[in-house]
Amino acid sequence: MSYPESVRYLYGLGNELRPGAKFGLERMRALLGALGNPECGQQFVHVAGTNGKGSTCAMIASVLRCAGMRTGLYTSPHLIEPTERIEIDGEPISAEDFARVFEVVHRAAEELLREGDIDAHPSYFETVTAMGLLRFRDKAQISVIEVGLGGRLDATNVITPLVSVITPISYDHEAYLGNTLEAIAGEKAGIIKAGVPVVMATQESVASCVIEERARELASPAIRVDMSRVEVMEACADGSRFRLDENEYECALPGRHQVVNAVTAILACRALGLHSEKIRLGLKRVVWPGRLEYVSRKPDFVLDGAHNPAGAAALAAYIREFCAGRTVWLVYGAMRDKAIEEVTEQLFPLAEKLIVTAPDFPRALRPEAILEAAPHPNAVIAENVTRAIEMARKAPRDCVVFFTGSLYLVGEARRLLTQ
Repeated sequence: MSYPESVRYLYGLGNELRPGAKFGLERMRALLGALGNPECGQQFVHVAGTNGKGSTCAMIASVLRCAGMRTGLYTSPHLIEPTERIEIDGEPISAEDFARVFEVVHRAAEELLREGDIDAHPSYFETVTAMGLLRFRDKAQISVIEVGLGGRLDATNVITPLVSVITPISYDHEAYLGNTLEAIAGEKAGIIKAGVPVVMATQESVASCVIEERARELASPAIRVDMSRVEVMEACADGSRFRLDENEYECALPGRHQVVNAVTAILACRALGLHSEKIRLGLKRVVWPGRLEYVSRKPDFVLDGAHNPAGAAALAAYIREFCAGRTVWLVYGAMRDKAIEEVTEQLFPLAEKLIVTAPDFPRALRPEAILEAAPHPNAVIAENVTRAIEMARKAPRDCVVFFTGSLYLVGEARRLLTQ
């Protein structure tokens, strides 16, 4: 099967959010058993959370590479191509590699179906997770694995890591994880393994209590991020410098919220026994596309996947701090299952002009529905992302235009703006 054929097949499977999707690890464990349990014997860092988990994964992986370790990185969703989800030493696997490992996993799934050992073909996410574990077994010394949805029943929760990490928890995917922070934290805390250290970013008190109680039950050492130990020395539009325990660090990812993620990554790397100098170098070199990423200038085009209320709050804080006195435009699109009003009430008032559009994705919300829920006095509709970019190019040269609301929008815009 060619790469385009494998991608079409995967898209046809749907993801964990499809209606009627069955949550549980039984199918995933059966699939990995048929593949020889590639997750066994590997070294992992497992990262869950609502916001910042992708950035934290990227930071930890960057440090591991700087420490000279051949490093795997598994994240989701992708921005442009599914190959981005499986990286080795900072590079996505090739299209040929992707298709080849898909064939292996797909054949195993088909055999399990014929034998009646699973109820349905593994989902998109389950399949690609198995693909990543197979590739990392052959190519990586240690791999950083980002949870897809929740934690307890997520397809990635078949691994036993060296350290678990839980980034800040907030509301997202309530239909699947529960509509209270306590319930959501319970799902995220499901990645904690007996005796394995867990690094916990700053949390709301109710979430902290849930995570700490789970850690106590499993005798897992809890390593807490304490921001009172952190002195932010400089924060600018393209990164920050801060001091933690008398050690100075420079983080290459923009936004004050990234300091919390950086401290979380530092504590995880310390738990792995990594040298401070390698941690400094890894944070300084980290790259994470689609998160406050400047892709063109005059006017400035910035990509940021602020798709939930906490992400929107971080973006709004960035705009207020670093774009004060500048004209701000927003290009916005969202998925149907997102908290639209909670996001738009934070972002829309900051925009002098709003361009509402829909990414080319089945779950995309119609632009008209967005404006019905969140009117704006200077809003226009673009029928697609291409048209939205054309409109945005008419912004004044000193303007900053943020493409946001959905990582699918960000990915589509990034492909069009960087090709």
